[in-house]
Amino acid sequence: MARLIRLLWLIALATMVSVPIGANEPSILLIAHPDVDTHRLTRDTTRAVFAMRQRTWPNGQAVRVFVLPNDHPVHARFAKERLSVYPHQLQLAWDRMVFSGTGQAPNRVGSQPEMLERIASTPGALGYLEREYLDDRVQVIAMD
Repeated sequence: MARLIRLLWLIALATMVSVPIGANEPSILLIAHPDVDTHRLTRDTTRAVFAMRQRTWPNGQAVRVFVLPNDHPVHARFAKERLSVYPHQLQLAWDRMVFSGTGQAPNRVGSQPEMLERIASTPGALGYLEREYLDDRVQVIAMD
């Protein structure tokens, strides 16, 4: 009996260790320039902004969208996990707008440190980062 209790205790301990604290929190965050008044976006609105269909914040300020390269793993995860689209679908939407003359593609950055720098220094900017790159020069935008 004591052996069974010890075994169950070890299984419970192993289970607690294998589930990270905050596992429900996204590892890729939506970030904006500190002057942006909006602090929460729905998934549909976020998708419209990143597809370049919505070009302004609710207060009328222009949104300046920044993205990582299509082949960057964080871009792929952001598109799939947070926007529920594939990166190639975003690229098709951008290409369609550019080639039809009805819009433009988002601003591309080469790395997450560059993303942080550009968001922090561009009024109205919106982008995304992994949590470990975040600092107090930008604000996190919650996503429903």
